Amino acid sequence: MKNSARSMRHAALTIRSASNTTTPQSSAYPSAYPTEDEDDAPTKRRRKPFPFLKLPSELRNRVYAIAFESVPTVIDLDPEIFHLLRQRLALFFVSKQIHDEVLHYFYATRTFRVFPIYPGRYFKTKKPLLARLAPSYRASITSLQLRLGPGWNNPPKGWVVNDALGLKDCKSVRVLNIFVECDPSDAIFKGFRQGDGFYETFSCGLLEGILKEVPSIEAVEFDAWTSVKKDGDMMIGLLETVVMNNKIVKWGPERGWDKVDERDELVDQSLARAGIGSVVSRSLAVLA
Repeated sequence: MKNSARSMRHAALTIRSASNTTTPQSSAYPSAYPTEDEDDAPTKRRRKPFPFLKLPSELRNRVYAIAFESVPTVIDLDPEIFHLLRQRLALFFVSKQIHDEVLHYFYATRTFRVFPIYPGRYFKTKKPLLARLAPSYRASITSLQLRLGPGWNNPPKGWVVNDALGLKDCKSVRVLNIFVECDPSDAIFKGFRQGDGFYETFSCGLLEGILKEVPSIEAVEFDAWTSVKKDGDMMIGLLETVVMNNKIVKWGPERGWDKVDERDELVDQSLARAGIGSVVSRSLAVLA
């Protein structure tokens, strides 16, 4: 038994001694310095950035179009639209040239709503979208929209054409789109409207103010829901205002007014009583 115990102790000492002669602890971990073989290894080459600005402007605009494809064509004070634009803000910070190109492309290819219709605080705000934009941004806008109908019995106080709106900076605007959601002169609104002709007069006042503030507007395009009649008091008043300001009358596709129908004669008759029937007839004929 004693000889066996001694043999075991001797074996343990031998193993411990052998372990002390192995590689030093410090070299058991990889070195932070490259070995000679690693020094000789070829370094990874970084990829050169794509020369985007060397592309023709038409192709660059196509790329911008894809980037903003999911953004609505009509821009309003709408949280959803803001969220979509926020995801693309990085484009504006790539370089000064790309910033300028993207900015001009976006503002020139979208229609901007003059007064907000999004329900809640945005609808009642005293600072519409145009008033929140920088003058240089407003200068790139080519199309505006005036949506009539929301708040027809009690229009928001912020719906007023004044200097704070910034319309004078919109020098590139050529088309004003007017979408009429309802005509309070219709008999169905009797007993609910403030008074006969109230909202029609209010709407014509807004239109008159916009046309005066933005003389670069060449044409006014009308569209509406199916309940709105082309020869109703609302439309007649708006048409009179457009023609008296020597603007071209156009019709949008939603209501189907871009096709000539029997109501065109009634429109001409109503406008003739105001002494401008022949002018409207020519405007409609040119665009038929």
